[in-house]
Amino acid sequence: MKIVERIAVILLLLSITACAPLFPGFETPTATLSSFRVLPGDTIVPTFEIGLHISNPNRVPLKLEGMTYGVYLEGEPVLRGVTNQLPVIAAYGDGEVLLQARPDVFSTINLFTRWLNQPRDVFSYSFEAQLDVGRFMPKINVVRSGELSLTQTDRR
Repeated sequence: MKIVERIAVILLLLSITACAPLFPGFETPTATLSSFRVLPGDTIVPTFEIGLHISNPNRVPLKLEGMTYGVYLEGEPVLRGVTNQLPVIAAYGDGEVLLQARPDVFSTINLFTRWLNQPRDVFSYSFEAQLDVGRFMPKINVVRSGELSLTQTDRR
């Protein structure tokens, strides 16, 4: 190895290990899906409101840099978006993030075409979000999934 390459490797290792003591005891905040609803409106394409509840178990405030998110039905991306309009979550505190999104028309058309060709009563869904808490912190991933049923069973 050339001397320049060795110095570069040493500097890289030092910079990586130098960041470790900056955040000792940092606990990963949690984020849960708290609401999902259709907002009232007068357009053909509905607007959805997605609520996230974020808990910060750390002694320092959590400044969220940005977030990406998506809602999928049967694996099809129905809603996707990004935001950088996020609150600071107080130390040892909780906060709510409300997102507004409209469906991707082409993905929705593709989804309905599949449903017409293969009718069913139960559909899989998933919500995925990734919260960016800064350059030197791990991103927080939120994934919630399940099934929606179009038929209800009578439980008397």
